[in-house]
Amino acid sequence: MAIANEERLTKRSHWDKYWEDLDLPAVISKKDGTPLLQVEMEILGKYLPRGPLSILEIGGAPGQYLAYFHRQFGYDVSSLDYSPEGCKKTEENFKLLGIDGKVYQEDLFGDLTALPRFDIVFSMGLAEHFEDLSAVVEKHLELLKPGGILFIGMPNFRGINKFFLKRLAPEQLSMHNLDSMEIKRWKHFEHKFNLEKIFKGYIGGFEPMTFMARENDTSHSIWYLTARILNSLFHRRIRFFRKFNSM
Repeated sequence: MAIANEERLTKRSHWDKYWEDLDLPAVISKKDGTPLLQVEMEILGKYLPRGPLSILEIGGAPGQYLAYFHRQFGYDVSSLDYSPEGCKKTEENFKLLGIDGKVYQEDLFGDLTALPRFDIVFSMGLAEHFEDLSAVVEKHLELLKPGGILFIGMPNFRGINKFFLKRLAPEQLSMHNLDSMEIKRWKHFEHKFNLEKIFKGYIGGFEPMTFMARENDTSHSIWYLTARILNSLFHRRIRFFRKFNSM
């Protein structure tokens, strides 16, 4: 299956630039993570089995989630990413963390027949960068063993987050398929591919850090100042509103 360039909402050069200045090692931990990351890790811990199993992360640079899976679940970890710089960072990260992980520099919509199949295929913040959500899910499934586990996560840039991102970071917002973030639309590919649902839902909640990005002339706008104030308030002090605009 090929995919037209106009169906991709980001370019390879964007991701090369995104990863080139990343400091390593990159790790995640429940203790030091954001409230949203803590909830993510709770969901992963609840629904993923312990190893020994193989897991592939699609769009896996720089490997911080895979490092967590290796250490906490005992998984044999692999990353697939089409950014040369992202793959380089992932290899360096694995080396620094002492993890024997594999890195495949491949386009998800290229020829993947030579790759192995995995017990778990995982992606976080990838599928929403394409126009056709079902096509992305289908490519995930091509790399999954029969009876394996598919785990797809993405942010929710609708609602309150969309309001702020349109004003602070419209270019960033344009790189995302907002329709894919409406969870009722997931029924289409669930039925199409006859998937058995283990868990589906919005998690986390109102996190102003999500829209703290800023672009050029918006750097000193009232919206950015508002976002900073909200982030200061909600990050540690006010928990009630986290039930709104879940991720």
